[in-house]
Amino acid sequence: MALPEKRQLGQTDERSTEAAYQRTRKTTGRRKAEGTGLPKADLHRRKRGRDKHPKKRRSQTIDELAKTYSRKVSMFCALFGFSKQAYFKHRQQHRKSQSTELEVRRRVLLVRRLMPKIGTRKLHYLLRSDIGIGRDRLFHLLREQGLLISKRKKYTKTTNSRHWMRKYPNLTANLKLTRPEQLWVSDITYVDTTQDGNSYLHLVTDAYSKQIMGYELCGDMESKSTLRALKMALGNRRYGHPLIHHSDRGLQYCSRIYVDELERNGIMISMTENGDPYENATAERINGILKGEFGLGDVLNNLSEAKALAKQSIAIYNSLRPHLSCKMLTPVQMHGQQEVELKTYKKTLNNC
Repeated sequence: MALPEKRQLGQTDERSTEAAYQRTRKTTGRRKAEGTGLPKADLHRRKRGRDKHPKKRRSQTIDELAKTYSRKVSMFCALFGFSKQAYFKHRQQHRKSQSTELEVRRRVLLVRRLMPKIGTRKLHYLLRSDIGIGRDRLFHLLREQGLLISKRKKYTKTTNSRHWMRKYPNLTANLKLTRPEQLWVSDITYVDTTQDGNSYLHLVTDAYSKQIMGYELCGDMESKSTLRALKMALGNRRYGHPLIHHSDRGLQYCSRIYVDELERNGIMISMTENGDPYENATAERINGILKGEFGLGDVLNNLSEAKALAKQSIAIYNSLRPHLSCKMLTPVQMHGQQEVELKTYKKTLNNC
């Protein structure tokens, strides 16, 4: 009679035991899920609460143990279900990831030396060829390191539209912007200083390219100050086609000297009608960028410091800051061409 073939010790038993263990684990897991009586949403919530980086945690634990028992790494890897090769590969990837994060942080801080509060999407666009990581990972890294920029809202009224002077109709309601110097928008925003009180920044901006064409920072809101910003804009004008100047109904923009200068240069006059900030949204947005991203919204020491900061900020803004609505071109780049179609958004969103 033929004797049964002798099995090697533990070979088949080990396989069958492992298979039985896997079957038991799956069955038990199913029973637990089915027997909880919890809604599916709660089960999903529990799954989301699980550790998403078990390999990272195990590797960190082995690192700590290896500091004390440096010659027993293989044993620790076996305890945690790691091969020694996988452990050292994970360590190498971790070092590479840390190196990448440090390089990203260094480059981000370099950009923010010029544009202190530039947003993450624009940071990623500017650094995309240097850092080699995606936008979502950049958001994650900046969030971990406390480098995300939080928006702050602060409002001071600078418009007095209750006056006897002539007010002009709004010519921009259905206007489609297709080229630079088709529409200029003007506004005044305050800059706070400790020694000289409130100062005022008068701005004239091209609505298509978002380039600041002229500005004046001074301690008053008089028409002559607003006129100086307009004259700077006229000096920077590059094209001769028809142009509309749009503003709120403030005293400065309705004054005789300001209106005369516009008419002398053949510029059509347009003004807001309902007091709605969305009627002059681009101008309001540029104010927000200068104050929120470049530090003009902070309390400065005096007017001289504010003037120096405004000059530097506007130069950097015009030449270096990309705009989403301009297909990530800078204002100077956008102003130098007439082919890029301006991206528009619903009125509840800003497009700069």
